[in-house]
This record gives sequence, C-alpha cells and structure tokens, in this order.
Amino acid sequence: MIPAMPAAAATARRSRRGRTATGKGRPPREAARTASVAALRFGRVASMGAVAVLILIAGVWASWSTAPYGMLTKGRERGTVEVTACARDACSGPYTPRTPGSAARARVEIDSGGGCGKGRTYDVVVKPGGGEVLRTGPAGILYAWAPLGGALLLASVVVAGGLRRTRAAWVLAGAGVALLTGAFLAL
Repeated sequence: MIPAMPAAAATARRSRRGRTATGKGRPPREAARTASVAALRFGRVASMGAVAVLILIAGVWASWSTAPYGMLTKGRERGTVEVTACARDACSGPYTPRTPGSAARARVEIDSGGGCGKGRTYDVVVKPGGGEVLRTGPAGILYAWAPLGGALLLASVVVAGGLRRTRAAWVLAGAGVALLTGAFLAL
C-alpha cells in the first residue's frame, strides 16, 4: 500500500484482482471493452485504408487513359496542330506531321481543357484510331496526370481523418498540390 492511499482504496483494489476473467488484472467488463475497442480500431483502419487505396487507383486509372500517349511517344504519329477554332469542349485545326509515316490531316480535335487557345501551335501525338490528338511534352504529361493529383488530395483527407496518419496525409497532399500546380503552370 502506498502511504498516501487510504485503506479503503487498497481493500477495493485487492477485491477487484480476485474477479478477473483473463487473469491479467482486469475485470471481465474491462477486458471485453478493450477487445471491442481494438476490433473497432482495426475495422476503421482497414476500411479507411481500402477507401484511400481505391481513390488512388481511380486517380491512376483516370490518368492512364491519356498519359501513355503523351509520355511514350516513340513509334506514334507526332506533329503539330495550329488551333483555328474552339468550341465548348474541344479545339480544332490542321495537323502537320513531324514523324515519317504520319499523314497530314485537315482537321483534328484537341481537348480545350489543356490550356489551348485559338491561333496557337502545340506539339501533339495522334491518338490511335481517329482524329483526336493529345499534347506532348511537360505540359501534356502534367495535364494527363492531373486526375491523379486530385486523387492524392482526396486520399490525404481520408488518411488524415480516417487513419489518423497526419504525416502521410501531408505527404500525399503535398504531392497532389505539386502535381496540380505544375500542370497549371505548364499550361
């Protein structure tokens, strides 16, 4: 017994020791509560981890639909397009080839969301099977990976709130902001 502890507290403490279910010094209710808290914590970590991974996979999936064309241009039709008209979602203009085997086209379409403007010329790669072209170079690559930047930002919120891993969340958020800022400045 500790000298400052009253005798009644020491007696109550000794009587609790005799009623433990686990033999580790905890009453049965306290042991059950500890187990349920651990199970809930595991469930939260598993579900929030799955959500964060799913968000990142969706970001890569959305980016990968256009990223290979801008990044891996070897063996593809490359050239330039001079934008002559812009509509709501796309700009268009004549395509001038730069690689052997590529044919000139009178009109191709390029996504207007990539910072395209009327009267400007862009380096592009022809998407197989049609008259759609995608920007190449640093601006095209960063623009193609912009959905991943948004996914990184969203996953950082899930990691910070659901997993309570603030350092990892800051790393994810920083990578997302850097990617989106780079895309914005390159365009």
